[in-house]
Formats: sequence, C-alpha cells, structure tokens
Amino acid sequence: MIEMRFHGRGGQGVVVGCEILAKALLHEGRYIQYSPDFGVERRGAPVRAFLRIDDKRIYLRHQIYEPDFVAVFDPSLELENVISGLKPRGWLIINTPKDPSEFEELGPFKITTIDADEIALKHEIGTEAAPIVNTVILGAIIKILGFSFDSLTHAIQEKFKDDKNLLGAREAYEKVREAGDTGRRL
Repeated sequence: MIEMRFHGRGGQGVVVGCEILAKALLHEGRYIQYSPDFGVERRGAPVRAFLRIDDKRIYLRHQIYEPDFVAVFDPSLELENVISGLKPRGWLIINTPKDPSEFEELGPFKITTIDADEIALKHEIGTEAAPIVNTVILGAIIKILGFSFDSLTHAIQEKFKDDKNLLGAREAYEKVREAGDTGRRL
C-alpha cells in the first residue's frame, strides 16, 4: 500500500487534486481511499488531503501519520511540520523553483521539485495572485509513481472541459526534477 499526504492552502486545489488522482488510479484498476482534512473553509487556510493506493481492498479508516509520499502545494508552509512522519526514503515533492538538492537537509527522503506556480500561470490556471497548482503537481506525481499519464488525462478531462489543466499536467510530467534521479519508484 502507498500512503500519501497532500499539504497546501485553500484555493490551490488540494482536495480536488487528490480526488482527480484517485479517479486516475481507479482507471488503472487500483483500490483507492481518499479524504480531505481542513478547518475553516477559506482561501489561504491550511488544507490536507489523504490518499491510499493498493492492489487490494483498503480497510483502514484513519488519517495518514507515516506517509510514503508527501506533496507540498505551498512552499510557505512550515516544511518541518509538513514532513512529520514521512518514512525514511519516502518521496517529498515540493512546489518550488529551487533544485531538490536545496532540501536535502530535511531528511533521508527522495526529494522532487516542480515550479508548479510558474507552469500554472503559463497555462492560465488560476490567477497571478492565486495560481491553482493541483493538476500541475499531479503530472509530476504520476511520473514519480510510474503510473500512466493516460489515466491522469482521462481523469482531468472528466473534471475540466478545457485543455489548460491537461497541458499544465503534461508540462510538469516532462519537467519534474528529482535529486539524484536513478529511476527508483515507490
């Protein structure tokens, strides 16, 4: 089983992104379980979402405390808190223009970065003040996990009628940067 936790702020598409990824993985025949976790529903408030992926039924029904994978939609979040419980050698993907090597001090993780804000703005996903980075980050996640981009394409097209989210996801899929990329996957 792969357990994932997504961290961001209201308005970045954390919950919708988790839902789209869950649907993409359903298209691949995986069992999934996802749930959001947020307090006051307002733009800018911290938001988390949880996703479990397995080849068999999932019976667990609690938050994910020791994820295999953490996705950070907003780099202004306190990274030390966000990565709490991330398993050693687990994946950490951060929305930032910085190189993965700049985050190696965080711990023994496989670190990946993607400038999702820049890609979202390029494809006019959201606004300059509030880019919506969910589908962009999903493109990077699919590549890291080694799942089919076709499945993500189908799930994005079910949710959005225009192509800008799909174009952003494709660009992230092609541009994601991994520290010491050795082709390892979960």
